[in-house]
Amino acid sequence: MRGVTADLVGAVWRTLPWRVLAAAGALGLLIAAAPVVTGAEPGPWETLVLLRGVALTGALGLAFLLDDPARHLTAPVPTRRPVRQALRVALVAPLAALWWTAALLLTPSESRPPAGDITLEAAVTALLALAGAAAAVRLTDEARPGPLVAAALLLAAVLAPLSLPEGWALFVTPDDPRWPAGHDRWAVLLAGVAVAGAWCGPEPLGLGRRRVRRAV
Repeated sequence: MRGVTADLVGAVWRTLPWRVLAAAGALGLLIAAAPVVTGAEPGPWETLVLLRGVALTGALGLAFLLDDPARHLTAPVPTRRPVRQALRVALVAPLAALWWTAALLLTPSESRPPAGDITLEAAVTALLALAGAAAAVRLTDEARPGPLVAAALLLAAVLAPLSLPEGWALFVTPDDPRWPAGHDRWAVLLAGVAVAGAWCGPEPLGLGRRRVRRAV
């Protein structure tokens, strides 16, 4: 990424919402480890629900990733906002990947759904959180949109299984014959959400100038 320096990496690293991310990560691992801790033997459906809950918990933490209390001060800096946002994601992505791998390994292997498919679902959920945060930053002046984005994501997680057409088959079990087709749709969603998140990256035209004049 152009414009990325060691000083910028250090500054972004220090401003990441580590407490929220750590809390969401710890809660997600506790959910994943529940069968091990309790000695329960969940079936395929219970393990699937468990992992979807873990993915949602992690995404709720990522909803806060673009929170920046100094947003209105950093708008006029030379490094563009998409680069700063991409850097935030790049710094957290390896940790998120390790966290998700640990969550998968904590669940019983005999009842675990296909790792690639459930990881695809988790990636879409995470990208929805990031795209929602990017949209909130682009469309509002809110410096900390995380709580609102997390609430919207939680509401969507509750309503989506109830409101989606049955033919979409996004929330089915691995033994359902619609599972492969459903995950083709998850892949399409992944691409669509990624494009939407990228579109929300740039600063709206003229907004940076208005903030500079306001600061002056």
